[in-house]
Amino acid sequence: MQTPLAAPGALAGAVPSGPRAVVVLGSTGSIGTQALDVIAREPERFRVAGLVAGGGRTELLARQVERFRPEVVAVADEGCVAAVRDAVGGSVRVLAGAEGVAEVAAWPCDVVLNGITGAVGLTSTLAALEAGRVLALANKESLIIGGPLVKRLAGPGRLLPVDSEHSALAQCLWASGPAGYDPEAVRRLVVTASGGPFRGRRREELADVTPEQALRHPTWDMGTMITLNSATLVNKGLEVIEASLLFDIPFDRITVVVHPQSVIHSMVEFVDGSTVAQASPPDMRLPISLTLGWPERVAGAARPVDWTVAHTWTFEPLDEEAFPSVALARHVGTQGGTAPAVYNAANEVCVAAFLAGRLPFTGIVDTVAAVVGEHTVTPADSVAEVLAADAWARARAGELVVP
Repeated sequence: MQTPLAAPGALAGAVPSGPRAVVVLGSTGSIGTQALDVIAREPERFRVAGLVAGGGRTELLARQVERFRPEVVAVADEGCVAAVRDAVGGSVRVLAGAEGVAEVAAWPCDVVLNGITGAVGLTSTLAALEAGRVLALANKESLIIGGPLVKRLAGPGRLLPVDSEHSALAQCLWASGPAGYDPEAVRRLVVTASGGPFRGRRREELADVTPEQALRHPTWDMGTMITLNSATLVNKGLEVIEASLLFDIPFDRITVVVHPQSVIHSMVEFVDGSTVAQASPPDMRLPISLTLGWPERVAGAARPVDWTVAHTWTFEPLDEEAFPSVALARHVGTQGGTAPAVYNAANEVCVAAFLAGRLPFTGIVDTVAAVVGEHTVTPADSVAEVLAADAWARARAGELVVP
């Protein structure tokens, strides 16, 4: 059984006596900036050992270097390296390209937080795990497309989920027994979804959705790709696959429930009829802090629910006719092998096409389904096999997108 979060206290011997050294991958993105905010609030507990950024936000990266004084920085976009070096001066070592990113991902530290978006994050996930690091994983795509590879490298308690839903599930699973996660006590995982900006709309009402409308998420402040994936609910489909991989629960025991208030982040139903839920106002600093401080919690990481005022929390079933992405994700997750990589890669191409005005909103998932339907599933036993499926899906999706 691959348990992402060991029982509380199981890794207590690994807790350093001084500030915990953290490498942040995707430091200028949404997850990365919030992680650095958590670190900045707790200088006695955390320090930044390394940063990785795409290169497009040079000024922000320079400010981060000045504020946190990392030992090393890597810039994925080699064309931006000169500008970054000019901005940070000689105060830090700056590496370039995929090799530089992988080197920082394996840098000596206590925790690597992978906040890179997309399939490109796989190599960093593998580099960190191969180096024996504890991995705080926000880059769900790397687990989804490289599931067998990632789980083979991740020992118990070494893969810590950052997604609010999976962090919530892990916390709820601690309640399954005195030793922590007992899979025999679990009847089902209940993954909550906000429903995105188009909750309640029928499929025919989504045909003319614009990128501007799709990017107005009602709850979370996220990057473009994740926000679009939340609008189509592809993100929820990816989370269902991720939950199955993390907790070794089959897809017929994972339920998606729409919860617009986004206060209950997920629930676990146990065999005795009890359901345990994790509740907190929507703030990614809470799950981020849990992975950075594991196995201890970080006091004041986020504000709690205010129990002195009235609340109304609602739950409703997912409309799978309007949002077929979750059912499609269950299908590819059940197929396994290279199928999840194809689902993810085709979606990334289709989202880009939608943003460019070359594909209607409903065409995103329709095109992904078409690509998935054409794919011959093979084992995902090597990086080469995963990347080959990824490349094929991107090429085929590009062919199907209307010019």
